[in-house]
Amino acid sequence: MFRLANPEYLFALLVIPALIVFFWYSRLKRRKALALFGQKYILSVLMPNVSTSRPVFKFIVILFALASIIVGIARPQFGSKLKTEKRKGIELIIALDVSNSMMAEDIQPNRLERSKRAISQLVDKLSNDKIGLIVFAGDAYTQLPITADYVSAKLFLSSISPQMVPTQGTAIGAAIELGIKSFNPQFTGSKAMIIITDGENHEDDAIGAATEAAKQGIVVYTLGMGLPQGGPIPDFINGQKTFRKDKDGNFIVTKLDEAMLQKIAEAGKGAYIRANNAQIGLNNLLGEVNKMEKSELETQIYADYDDKFQYFIGLGLFLILLDFMILERKNKYLKNLKLFGEGK
Repeated sequence: MFRLANPEYLFALLVIPALIVFFWYSRLKRRKALALFGQKYILSVLMPNVSTSRPVFKFIVILFALASIIVGIARPQFGSKLKTEKRKGIELIIALDVSNSMMAEDIQPNRLERSKRAISQLVDKLSNDKIGLIVFAGDAYTQLPITADYVSAKLFLSSISPQMVPTQGTAIGAAIELGIKSFNPQFTGSKAMIIITDGENHEDDAIGAATEAAKQGIVVYTLGMGLPQGGPIPDFINGQKTFRKDKDGNFIVTKLDEAMLQKIAEAGKGAYIRANNAQIGLNNLLGEVNKMEKSELETQIYADYDDKFQYFIGLGLFLILLDFMILERKNKYLKNLKLFGEGK
């Protein structure tokens, strides 16, 4: 696997187009200046050893030398092998509600955005565990399969929005069922699922799904996003913020259904925690998860990265030496070889 240890130095390559423009401009000015002294064929007789192609060739060599040295400074590296690391950890799946009700602002800035920030902070605290992401509304979808790649987890997390699930609703049961299928069947260690939602389940039997998860050794935790008094659901029409209304013209208020989430957690042999504006509660859940027995996990990573910058630096120095060896004027001993074109 290839990578650059210092990719920021590649910005120096931007100087190459500037040098090309400067060289072209200087050649153009030189051609115009020579034209003042006489016609081209006369000047070629007066200056038989002057080459028009050698300066161009030398300039190209210098450009390649510069590019090679810059790439070398960026420190190209190659992973020499893919190795399997064994760590002690658990498998954890987070199912995040992305229904429209999660846009309510009773928890600032809104339930969904606050949830994403909390998950990101949770990922930062993981070390040896594997994590997966599921999003759900009227149906559930795998956003990120079980992985130990925390960078990818945060990348996928940042793209989550209500628009990514076409069917609205809150199908907590579907999320749990998908979570059960998403765990690695070969992994026999501890497995946990965290459901982050406002609890307004309108679609399926979430309690039955949590019970089935517990039977398969998966602990189900629930995190209630929202306040008991609830809040209206924002809507944007022509760029103007308003709030959703029902068919009678009344504002739709979405409230946290704590009773439902408590029952789901109880059926899943886990715990329920309610979020508020002061704290989300994922740290408390992480504490519960860390109490679970850690088992051996296998993760494949590229290791033994070798620096290859010396090849690029060496090539650059060789090209610089080649540039010194090539004269701009024709060599009187070698000019008959016509390496750089007839009559030049």
